[in-house]
Order: sequence, then structure tokens, then C-alpha cells
Amino acid sequence: MKSKIHEYKNENNYSMSKKIITILAAFLTVAFLMTSCGDSENSGDSHDDGDAHATSSDEGSIGIDGSSTVFPITEAIAEEYRAVAKDVQVTVGVSGTGGGFKKFSRGETDISDASRPIKQKEIDACKENNISYLELSVAYDGLAVIANPQNDWLTDITVAELKKIWEPSAKGVVMNWNQIRPEWPAEKIELYGPGTASGTFDYFTEAICGESGSCRADYNSSEDDNILVTGVSGNKYALGFFGLAYFEANKDKLKLVAVDGGSGAVAPSLETVKDGSYAPLSRPLFIYVNSTAAAKEHVVNFVKFYLEHAGEMAEEVGYIPMKDEEYAAQKTKFEEFLSSLSATATAE
Repeated sequence: MKSKIHEYKNENNYSMSKKIITILAAFLTVAFLMTSCGDSENSGDSHDDGDAHATSSDEGSIGIDGSSTVFPITEAIAEEYRAVAKDVQVTVGVSGTGGGFKKFSRGETDISDASRPIKQKEIDACKENNISYLELSVAYDGLAVIANPQNDWLTDITVAELKKIWEPSAKGVVMNWNQIRPEWPAEKIELYGPGTASGTFDYFTEAICGESGSCRADYNSSEDDNILVTGVSGNKYALGFFGLAYFEANKDKLKLVAVDGGSGAVAPSLETVKDGSYAPLSRPLFIYVNSTAAAKEHVVNFVKFYLEHAGEMAEEVGYIPMKDEEYAAQKTKFEEFLSSLSATATAE
């Protein structure tokens, strides 16, 4: 992405000879014409070009926090944006979806990454602090059920079997592999999964156990997916789950398990998540934009840049891009949001 940045320096020297002044005037005229051509290239279609909104004149800071799943997409886009808007400081944190919404609802961040829709209690917290926002979809992801590569008995598992393992009543009761299928080993299942502040945890428990947050408590939890990778890869009898992108980044250390949602076992992939056949563990990913932040030009430019490049960046870091028309719909949604904010400000 090439930034069209033109810098000018003109030093007036009243002691110049007439000849030098003439040469300098000619030089500045050429420079002006070149600038005008550059500006005309940026006009017209610039409304639809994300790069056109990322300018060297942008200044300020943008605070982002939230989902560890959405983090790789947002960080990749932020890195690209920093290259074209060098005076904008974009920081991207990882507190989990729930932790991110806590900061967002207190007005501590401008944008919140989320791997699930905002919950009612989080909506209420935003209202209490007079924070309004816009939800934007940016990509798709699949949740991966993963095992140790030395596990030679598990190739697929049903949703009912996953529920039997992970539901709250399984705590202290369903402990061994042979309790799931009698032909499996009489060895303890060592469970690994995201912590309760994670949107991945919320989505998995809702899809598998029937209610968000409904899960046994006696498992190894962490908001750091790298810790989950280390745990499962280090124990032959381990079983875990997290975002598909993290499996792709660590597939040499882990084994992917196909999930049977009622129509046969299907392994997650870019294709099966996109076409919906990997059910019920496919999901959309989101960013939430604070309306106060959206009144700042550099934040608006960043969000437009984000939506323009979300598809390519999502695919680059292992996620599933949305269709072109879906991104177009999100861009329209953001423009309408900005228009409503402008109308409200004018009325006040």
C-alpha cells in the first residue's frame, strides 16, 4: 500500500539574483502541478478506497482491546495503517472479549475486538456510562477441537459427546476417555480451554452445552492460546478447543478433530467454515466502534481502512474473509452511522 506523501520546503532569500528567483519560481510551479495531479488521483473514487483515508496528516491515538481471536486481524491491519499514517498511535491489547467490553463500557478504549456479539449486561454497562457504539462484522472463524498428535483413537467426535465432556454436571464425574466411548482408553481426559472472559469460551459453551458460560469448572483455562497449545501438545490424553487460526499456526504440534453436528463428521477449514457445513462451531467476528471516538477523523479513517482490508488480512492470518457484498454492507452501515452522528451533533 503506497502512501502518496509530498513534502515541500521553500526558503525565501531576498538577496537572490533575478535569475535564481526565476529558476526557483519555475521549480515551485512544477511541484505545484505534480501535487495537483496527485490530489486529483486521490479524489473521486477516494470514498471507496481505504488507503485514501489513511493520510500523513492524521494525528492522534486509537486504543483497541478485546478478543485474542480477533487480535491477529486487528494487529495486522494496525501495522499496515501505521505505515501510511505515521502520526497515529494504534495500540492493540488482548483482554479477551469480556475483558475488552469492560474497558469499552468504561470509555477506556475506542474500539473493542469481539469473537461474539455484545451481551445484555455489557449493553447495560455502556448505557450507564452514556456510551453508544456500532457493531461491525469483519470475518468468520471456526472453533477447533484439538488433541495431542499421539492420540490414535480420536479422529471425530459428536456434539453430544462434547457436551457430555464439557457440561457442568461432568465435573468430577466424567473423567476418563472410556466414559465417552468404551473402546477408548481408561485414562483421564486432561481438558484445556479459554477462560471465562473469552468470547471463544462463550461461543463454545453456547453451541455445545446449550447456554453461554455453562461449563464444568475443573479444566485448565487460560486467556493465552499459546498456553493451551503447550498443554495439549504436551499430554497424550489432552483435549481442548480454541480458534481455528491458532491451530493453523501450530498444526505441527496438534491434531485436529472433526465434529459431527448431526450430518456427519466435518473438519474445520476455510471452505467448511465459509459454506456453513462445519456446524455448530462456525462464527462471525466483530469490532465495536465507540461513537465518541467516531467523531475523530483519524478513527474514522482507521475504521474505513480496516473494512477495506479486513478480507485480505483475515485470510493472511488464517481466518475466513466475508464475501465482497458483506464487506460492502458493513461499509454502508458505518457511513450511515457517521451520518446519524453528524445529524445528532447538528441538532444539538
